[in-house]
Amino acid sequence: MLKPIDSILIFENHPEKILKTGEVIFEAGDRGELMYGLIEGEVEMYLEGKLLETLQAGDAFGVRALVHEDHRRFCTAIAKTEVRLAAMEKEHFFFAVQQTPMFALELLRSYSERLRKVKAQLQQAMT
Repeated sequence: MLKPIDSILIFENHPEKILKTGEVIFEAGDRGELMYGLIEGEVEMYLEGKLLETLQAGDAFGVRALVHEDHRRFCTAIAKTEVRLAAMEKEHFFFAVQQTPMFALELLRSYSERLRKVKAQLQQAMT
């Protein structure tokens, strides 16, 4: 079964992007035209200046801006380490969802697992 990162690598038509530690990938409120697959490294996601989660190689992120009408980023993504990213435009994203439904399912599963971890962290912080 393909992981979201595998589909991004298959369908992406942008060169891989390499960022150094501390570089901003996107900021909350930015208009987003791309989603990303993390090939190597770690990315930190911040919400209102607070660390929300740390993404690992194999994770996909930035989808919200492609699927919501406002096309705005909700979080700020910063390279925690040197990272290598693959990017996918909105048109390729919708094509991948239509042509490979397992891509959509794996992407939903990935986001669901990440949301579960964030909820567990919030619950732990509240107790």
